[in-house]
Amino acid sequence: MAFPSSSSSSSQGSYDVFLSFRGEDTRNNFTAHLYQELRTKGINTFIDDDKLERGRVISPALVTAIENSMFSIIVLSENYASSKWCLEELAKILECMKTRGQRVLPIFYNVDPSDVRNHRGKFGAALAEHEKNLTENMERVQIWKDALTQVANLSGWESRNKNEPLLIKEIVKHVLNKLLNICSGDTEKLVGIDARIQEIKMRLRLESDDVGMIGIWGMGGIGKTTLARALYNEISRQFEAHSFLEDVGKVLANEGLIKLQQIFLSSLLEEKDLNMKGLTSIKARLHSKKVLVVLDNVNDPTIFECLIGNQDWFGRGSRIIITARDKCLISHGVDYYEVPKFNSDEAYEFIKCHSLKHELLRGDFMELSTSMIGYAQGLPLALKVLRPILFSMSKEESRNQLDKLKSTLNKKIEEVLRISYDGLDDKEKNIFLDIACFFKGEDKDYVIEILDGCGFFPLCGIRSLIDKSLISIYGNKFQMHDLIQEMGLEIVRQQSLQELGKRSRLLFHEDIYDVLKKNTGSEKIEGIFLNLFHLQETIDFTTQAFAGMSKLRLLKVYQSDKISRNSEDTFMKENFKVRFSSNFKFCYDELRYLDLYGYSLKSLPNDFNAKNLVHLSMPCSRIEQLWKGIKV
Repeated sequence: MAFPSSSSSSSQGSYDVFLSFRGEDTRNNFTAHLYQELRTKGINTFIDDDKLERGRVISPALVTAIENSMFSIIVLSENYASSKWCLEELAKILECMKTRGQRVLPIFYNVDPSDVRNHRGKFGAALAEHEKNLTENMERVQIWKDALTQVANLSGWESRNKNEPLLIKEIVKHVLNKLLNICSGDTEKLVGIDARIQEIKMRLRLESDDVGMIGIWGMGGIGKTTLARALYNEISRQFEAHSFLEDVGKVLANEGLIKLQQIFLSSLLEEKDLNMKGLTSIKARLHSKKVLVVLDNVNDPTIFECLIGNQDWFGRGSRIIITARDKCLISHGVDYYEVPKFNSDEAYEFIKCHSLKHELLRGDFMELSTSMIGYAQGLPLALKVLRPILFSMSKEESRNQLDKLKSTLNKKIEEVLRISYDGLDDKEKNIFLDIACFFKGEDKDYVIEILDGCGFFPLCGIRSLIDKSLISIYGNKFQMHDLIQEMGLEIVRQQSLQELGKRSRLLFHEDIYDVLKKNTGSEKIEGIFLNLFHLQETIDFTTQAFAGMSKLRLLKVYQSDKISRNSEDTFMKENFKVRFSSNFKFCYDELRYLDLYGYSLKSLPNDFNAKNLVHLSMPCSRIEQLWKGIKV
């Protein structure tokens, strides 16, 4: 990756580094190696390809390259001053240092800095030759002399009596550190990032020589990759080699296992076209290196087996960081960090930091921000997606859009959240949709008994949902992020956009009323939860209306908590809003859960099949006898 230019700099850089050098001295040795090392460290470097037209005045292309670079590295070799072209580059670079704040780093390659400063030796001879040939333009020679004196007074490196590969690594490390410090301004908009990074660094124990691993875990859109990238940028310079493999699960799916291993090893060794020999190649090449590895979006245990193996594959002090939505993909015994949601202050700060000046001056900025914070429920992705949409609208339009979001989840948010759902098996999907539609906020043990009766193996299924951050349990009750629940409801809605009777679960009273009134229920329906509080008129439960629902598992007719279910006086004042036909029949072998508030008949039908029933509740009903005879 190339480092972005600093937003505080007057120069909006296209390059991180501009290389100035005398081609015949160092193009094919020192400068070539320096350039390669800069590039392999992701530092966007400009180097003259030697095809530009030469002359006394440097070309506009080079002027632009110099002006649009954050750093200039000047390789002052023996014959540097003999080139008018190099001296013009030097003068322009020092001009940019004064006017644009460009950082200038000299390298004295086999020359004495005092010879450069005092114009002695070959530098003095070259300047004397220029004075002889440019008698009509002596002011340029003086500019060059001043530039050489000035650059020799800057802090830099001498190459004499130095190991060149180590010197190059030292120079590049220095530039990389400076760039990372400059780019740290970009993390100012990463609200709450510092505290999160410090927590992970504490757990990584970077001072230890052990090989350490940590997982960064959380729901989709919570900021796992952003956090891992910020951490990587901060600590990568402490390692001999480092690699950030983004969306590694997608790479595995698209490229295959062997290619993924090649990409992994190449990124750490900075070599292309490696001849891989399976897992032994990774261990053999990396076991003595102190490396930092970030594997982003791990979604398959094969990734660990083939890239990480055992911790003895890497040198002492190595660190491995993984991000995952599924906690079970983080190896057992490995510490993990669960990325927290934004609190209200962080969410508001995020909106402020990413808003333009005219958006901050909107009269409804606070009102709109408060609405967004309430909707997002601490999910950074939701704020990131919605902020530009809502602030591009008028006050009335933004309010209307927020109302729309209550019933229709934003597509970009849904795409990110749905990845976790798509990774579930069929039984886990059923558990998730039952909780999203019917059992959010209900007692865990009570719901597990019902789900177990449905044959969904809920103990392991619920563990999977928790590990994938789709649900959580607080106070022994099922909880779910509002947007995750919205995603679940949208999945059910998408099952049949027009024909309500072909959706698997019905929970909105308008939809249920429509299906029962028109007798459009089908075998697709597995659950109906009807809240009587919202009904404005009586609804008829007829055998015909339910006849097509052969797969119905869950049926609940209930009264909102606004009216006490235990108050007989209150109940007697209520009209029966559900009217069961006198010959009503429950023709469902699949029925596991029956909860009927205000059942209007005196008994259940004689042919009622209770064989698979797990739960039966009939508060405030007129029932006198459940059924005649004995039921299994």
